[in-house]
Amino acid sequence: MSKCIPCSKLRCLSGSMLKLIAVVSMLIDHSALLLGAEIPLLTFPLLGDKITVYYIMRKIGRLAFPIFCFLISEGLVHTRDRSRYILRLFCFAVISELPFNILVSGNLFYAGKQNVFFTLLLGSLLICISERERSEGENAILMAFILAVAVLIKPDYGLSGVILILLIYCFRTRPALQAVTAYPLLSGGFAALAAFIPINLYNHRRGFIKSPALKYAFYIFYPLHILLLAAVKFGLRAL
Repeated sequence: MSKCIPCSKLRCLSGSMLKLIAVVSMLIDHSALLLGAEIPLLTFPLLGDKITVYYIMRKIGRLAFPIFCFLISEGLVHTRDRSRYILRLFCFAVISELPFNILVSGNLFYAGKQNVFFTLLLGSLLICISERERSEGENAILMAFILAVAVLIKPDYGLSGVILILLIYCFRTRPALQAVTAYPLLSGGFAALAAFIPINLYNHRRGFIKSPALKYAFYIFYPLHILLLAAVKFGLRAL
């Protein structure tokens, strides 16, 4: 009779590996979004429908955001200075805005939507406010204000994305409830729900990202890869 594998053995993914999975799936998603119209798309017959490479790439990309939400909640648990952590998110939100505008509109300036760092920033603020040792009424007003800001500035993944970060944080010790409560808020349905497979394989270890240079490299990757993809897109159009 075969023996069951202990749960601790199954938890084989460090925080660094989760970041890598999220970054790769995001790159695949944005590559499809920016270059899909510029390159020939293969199609696959599936149950009578045509499934394109573009469709598959976008579905893979749905893994990224829930994992980033989880990593933000873990970051807030383990950081020594939450104020500095939130300031870093704000700085990269500002840095990433022009590249993000190119991604979604093709223009440098676009007010209709803001980049995902604003989503992560607002979600982080919700978490911090929820744990303040102040009156419940005061905290509720501040949280309502953050949600109103989310509605006003329209960050990537919207209001549901901001609330998702808080829910993932609240249920961080209860993986099953985490996935169940997150599902109605996920962009991408079951494709996004699959992100909770690697999340639940997390072993609570930092992994290979230990130096400040590597840590910031993952932050910088977001605006940088968008600019590089945009350059490829304009280069293909010029051919």
